Amino acid sequence: MEKRLPKAKQGEFHRLKLAKKQQLTKNTFAMEFEIPEALKLNYKFEAGQYVTIKYPSKGGVFQNDFSMTSAPYEEKIALGIKINNEESSTKDLINDFEVGDEVEISEPKGRFTLVSKPHEFRTIIGFAGGIGITPLLSHFKNILHKEPRTRLFMFYGNRKSEEIAFKNELDSLAKKYADRLQIFYFFSQEPTSDNLFHGRLDERKLKLIINQILHLDDTDEESTIWDAVDEVLICGKGEMIKSLANACYNNGIPKKNIHFELFEEYNEDIYPVEKDFPLVENIEVDFKLFNKNYSTTLKNNEVKLLQQLLIQGFPMHYSCKSGICGSCECVLEEGEVELLENEYLTEKEEASGKILACMSVVLSKKIKVNFDLV
Repeated sequence: MEKRLPKAKQGEFHRLKLAKKQQLTKNTFAMEFEIPEALKLNYKFEAGQYVTIKYPSKGGVFQNDFSMTSAPYEEKIALGIKINNEESSTKDLINDFEVGDEVEISEPKGRFTLVSKPHEFRTIIGFAGGIGITPLLSHFKNILHKEPRTRLFMFYGNRKSEEIAFKNELDSLAKKYADRLQIFYFFSQEPTSDNLFHGRLDERKLKLIINQILHLDDTDEESTIWDAVDEVLICGKGEMIKSLANACYNNGIPKKNIHFELFEEYNEDIYPVEKDFPLVENIEVDFKLFNKNYSTTLKNNEVKLLQQLLIQGFPMHYSCKSGICGSCECVLEEGEVELLENEYLTEKEEASGKILACMSVVLSKKIKVNFDLV
């Protein structure tokens, strides 16, 4: 999964050798990188994380984020990379590097992770759209390897069957772990023999999945499989995530058990804001960013903090604007904000004064924040 974050904070880079490059579909490729012994600790990662690749393209240097498809036990960095169009810089990444070349790869990062519970009986379901399969593949391999009591269901949507990335690997997993893993493919632009599998993964489709796939539970005749779901993983475009996350919540899954990852910028809240805030006008804002101090005035608090600073032209680091990536993490040093629901900060981090600017509604006449302390 490619996540282009040109304005996000980046981590430490090292040169890794390209060990494998494989074309999966017309515009999707797999790349694997060796981790030298001296860097094993640097590249220790959790399932669901991503790395940034730094590479030349079109006369400049690009930094794009890609989710790993490898599981931690495999001890390698394996990525899924999609070329979205002829102008995409990822085309140069694929064409310009061959097996044996060294590429600048950041150390792993990201919080699209789960706590492993190998001794529990769990039911975990995943929804993926297109190249959004990449972090879910990492998760599912890791869970199958480490949690012998966990059963998994994958619902994977593409436009056509020829666009299914990593199909061979997915089918091999489904065959190897037939007693614990089921994978269902959905197509939005291809006829299917069963109409259930035609169309996009959204709220309407989830209702059908619950009623027709996740219904009778062989392990408990008094309930359904859906009733037993412990965690939900969603990765794809913003509209898909918003639709499915809200549908899961409205069908009884707590928000803390619904985890999602974007692979493109998305400017809307995933969950609706269910609270009205008092209007505050002429807000003074002091903030530190990239070792520079800035001051500005916000007209009011009807738009969240990050979005207002971007509108005014400040060089903010950001990606999703939806409380998922953490790129706009900062420390509130003075004033008051209401931090809306987000997928990134822990309760401990919130208690320490950390906020996400993209999910912060200002409630005081003056605030001071520091983007350089995190």
